[in-house]
Amino acid sequence: MIVTTFDYSNLSDRPPGPVVSKLALVLPGVRSVMGQVEPYARWWEDSNRRALGSGRPLWVALGDSMTQGIGASAPDRGWVGQIAADPPRRIRDAAVLNLAFNGARVLDVLERQLPALDQVREQGHEIALVTLLIGNNDLMSPKWSRLLPSAIETLLDAVPHGTVVATQPGLQRSAARFNRAVDAHERAGEIVIADFRVPHMRDWRGRLAEDRFHPNDRGYAGMADVIRHAL
Repeated sequence: MIVTTFDYSNLSDRPPGPVVSKLALVLPGVRSVMGQVEPYARWWEDSNRRALGSGRPLWVALGDSMTQGIGASAPDRGWVGQIAADPPRRIRDAAVLNLAFNGARVLDVLERQLPALDQVREQGHEIALVTLLIGNNDLMSPKWSRLLPSAIETLLDAVPHGTVVATQPGLQRSAARFNRAVDAHERAGEIVIADFRVPHMRDWRGRLAEDRFHPNDRGYAGMADVIRHAL
């Protein structure tokens, strides 16, 4: 029997960082995008309840604000929503279970999102696909960036076999170490790579939201293309 009870919040249990909070006070674009965080989280919580009640196989999306679609014109205009609106054959019959939340780091996926995925599987739900896009928030912090190489190794050992994992498009040293870990697990046949190390993922002109950090609908369309190619 499939169990549909699922108590999960798509909100972080941490407040916004001090830099973001200060920027929101003086920059309307940052304030506007931050204003999406709670309503987009609630939208996905409602969507998750419908997905679990549908009896359909599940596409489980792990990640941070970009997997929630923060910066897009609506929650379903992020990369997850754009793929779900026109799904490839592999997930044509699947419903989306989005476990991402704003500000998530690699350890949050390990400590909160993967246990939720395990709970859903134990309830009898079929998992058709798992995707993982994470690391941006780690890379932005000197502390978490230093811990990222070991943290991503632990996470890649823990995700289900065949998980589609996004690489980092950035050129900084920490991003390169992140990508080396992802590449190694792909060569071992454990995961599938969605490779963001492509030119259009490094040129964001006209594709950023008002905060100049998160993608807008066009930016998310480019991300969706990369993920779709991996599927």
